[in-house]
Parts: sequence; structure tokens; C-alpha cells
Amino acid sequence: MITPDSSSFLSRRNFLRSSACGFGSLALNALLQQQSFAKQSGASGGVTPLATKHPHFPARAKRVIFLFMKGGPSQMDLFDHKPRLAKGSGEKPPYQLPSIEATVGLENTRLLGPVSGFKHQGECGLFMSDMLPHLGRHADDLCVLRAMEADSPNHPVAIRQLHTGNLFDVVPSMGSWLSYGLGTENQQLPSYITILPGEGERNFSSAFLPAIHQGTAIQHVGSSPNTAPIRNLTDRSLSKEAQRRRIDLIQSMNRRQLDRLQTDQQMEGVIESFELAFKMQAETPKMVDFNSESKATQELYGIGDKATDQFGRQCLLARRFAEAGVRFVQVTLDGWDHHSKIASGLKSLCAKADKPIAGLLSDLKSRGLLDETLVLWGGEFGRTPHAQNGDGREHNQHGFTMCMAGGGVKGGITHGTTDDFGYYGVDGKVHINDLHATMLHLMGMDHERLTFEHHGRPFRLTDVAGNVVNEIIA
Repeated sequence: MITPDSSSFLSRRNFLRSSACGFGSLALNALLQQQSFAKQSGASGGVTPLATKHPHFPARAKRVIFLFMKGGPSQMDLFDHKPRLAKGSGEKPPYQLPSIEATVGLENTRLLGPVSGFKHQGECGLFMSDMLPHLGRHADDLCVLRAMEADSPNHPVAIRQLHTGNLFDVVPSMGSWLSYGLGTENQQLPSYITILPGEGERNFSSAFLPAIHQGTAIQHVGSSPNTAPIRNLTDRSLSKEAQRRRIDLIQSMNRRQLDRLQTDQQMEGVIESFELAFKMQAETPKMVDFNSESKATQELYGIGDKATDQFGRQCLLARRFAEAGVRFVQVTLDGWDHHSKIASGLKSLCAKADKPIAGLLSDLKSRGLLDETLVLWGGEFGRTPHAQNGDGREHNQHGFTMCMAGGGVKGGITHGTTDDFGYYGVDGKVHINDLHATMLHLMGMDHERLTFEHHGRPFRLTDVAGNVVNEIIA
């Protein structure tokens, strides 16, 4: 509701919007939602919503890096070797396809054997694809979940569930929940960053949580530090000093308004958001400028090589943000949806991803950060053992693979098994809700206690489900 007092505030907001001061989406999104934070957190005046908060119990990890492999990586070609599938390649599937998944291209389908070779890697002997030679050197760091389950074979719906725990509703993402529950360790930067997201704002949205907990999208990871990585963060028509004077003027008006209203958390949130956005103008360019990184470090990520340069930059940037205290960092690599020509498609994607991911793990370990950083790798679902279009695979949400490393999980282990063909999970099944519960647990948060009241009921990342997978915790 617009009151006489709030109308002047709105006009100032419009002035800010039209003046192109360059505060970015983070500041503008946070203007109208701080009051609910204050009510539910019990925060008093002057408490920033991103202040570092205590976990429910001692945490194993301080931060999360989520390597999102969009499209559905094929588990039986990468991490879940199936000799029976290899032996039966070309045969009619011995199992009945669920009618809901009997789509075009599968009428006369046949089993498709693994399209890559497999090798034992590490002291643990993890059997994994020879398309991942660099990552194979980290086999003893990996916790491989081989019986993951989701509830939909549809990309948009499954992606939403992976990010938010919910199939259809607009609810907060897992990064937003961690930001809300734990704040950030760096008040100069957002608590939640997503690098080249590409999957839609709903999947890194704060929804009904205060908007300051929404993921801040990094739109550029090129070689030039002069290219703005966050849209509208800076105003190149004004000097830094002029922007500072303009902000000071606006903030003085905001503070006079706050003095009149006395305890207006909404206005306090405005002030905090503008200050954070201005601080980001100084900090963010430093984060995307790799000149301070040694040549050896950049080569570790594959920067400078055509195949790995782009994703290598994303992974190095993720390390830099994580090291700087950002609570949740997501990196997205699209292209894993191989309905045809999966052999060549996987070879190309693995060539892009293998070295940068291995470089990230090596870099985190050398800096003493891996033990306190939970690295999560995976997509929204996996693929079927039977072929589609002769040389591709269909979606499979019944028994796919995700990997974890660092952050309090056991390394060099596999958890869960699928059937002889890699279609269904049969033992040690881990639902997406269980994954979220376990992630929160490693971060020191009880998934049943991290709640937010909305529309008359408490919401949480795992909703009414989820169990911590204690077997994988070190």
C-alpha cells in the first residue's frame, strides 16, 4: 500500500532507476522485502541481513560450489559402469518402459552400451570414464552418489527441483536458503553468486525470502576486466567520486525518511542494499581480473586453451569468490542433453569440463580450502540405458549419478547402486530432498529448523521430506 510517506520514497526509487547510477539488480531487488526479514529474524535497527550468522551446530563446510551440468549427464558412460549393458548392447531392453516415458524415438529402441572406456582410478580404485583423465586423479577425493532420484524427466521441472526442492512453485533456491540462514563472510560481496546461469531466474530466486538473498548473476567471464560482469553495476558516464557524492545525497534523503518513520526496516534495507551495491563496484572488478593469478594457476584450469578456456575461467572465478567468503557459488555448463550422437557429444563436453574441474579441486586443496568447501557436481537427471534415435539416450530420473568432494564428505567412495543396466536405483537411493538435507547438514544447518513463514505456514528447502545421508559424512 502506498502511503503519503512511502510515495516520496517511491519517487526517489524511480529517480535512482532513471539516473542509471549503476547499483545493479541486487540493490533494486532488495528495496521492498527487508521488513519481512526483520520480523522473522528479530533483527533490530542497523542489523544487516547478510551479517554472518551462527549455524545450528558445528559445520563441516563453510561454503558450497555447485558445478551444474545442465541437460542430464549420462551416468553409465561416466561414473556407473555396467558390464551387463555393454554385453547386451543392441539387444531389446529386458525391462518394460514406463508408458509415460515411452516417447517418440523409443518405439523400437535397443540397449546402447557405454560409449567410453573405463579405468580404475586412485587408491580407492574408482571405476570411471577414460574421458575424465584429469578428474580421475582426484578419485580419492570424490564421493560418488550412484542412485540419485528426482521426480520428473522434464528439464524445466527437474532443474527447478534440483535448485529449489520443489517441482512447480516459485520458492527459494538452495543458495538463497544458505544466504538467509548463514549470511556471508564478506560484506563487500553478495552471499550467493551464479556464474553464467542460463537456466532462468526462478532457479536462483529468493522468492518470498528477502530479495537480498537472491543469486547475483555474473554475466561475463571473458579476458577483459573492463567488461562489466554484472549488468548495471557501474555507471561509466560518472567518475567514482561523482557516484559516491550522488549516493551520499540519496542516502541522506533515505536517512531523513528513516528518522521520520523511526523503525522502518524497509528503509534500512534500502540503505544497506545501496551501500552493498556501491562496495561491489570496487570489489567485483578485482574478482574477475585474473592478472593476480600465476600463469601456472591459469594453466591448471585450462585458461588459454580453446576447449577449456571459457569453463576454466568460470571455475577459477568460483574459487576466487569462495575464497573471498561468498557462501554459495554456482557454475553452469550446458550441453549434456544427448538425445543423439552421445559418443561425440560426451567427448566434446568432457574435453571442456574435465581439466577445469580437476583444476578447481587441486587449487582448493593446495590452498587448504577443500576441507571447508563442499563441491557438488551433477545435473537435473541422468540418461537411459536404451538408445534414442539410435545413438543417443533419453532422460532418466530414476537412477542417476552426482558427485561430491571436500566439505566433510568421505572421499574415494561410492554410495548406492543401480540395476544391471543403470536404469533404476536399487540400494542406497538418494532423493534430491536428501541431497539438500545433507548439504545443509554439512553447512551446520538442520533442514527441519531452517524455515520461513509464508502464506501462513513454514517453508523449508526440503519441504516435508529429506533425510541426511549420514553414510557419506566423514
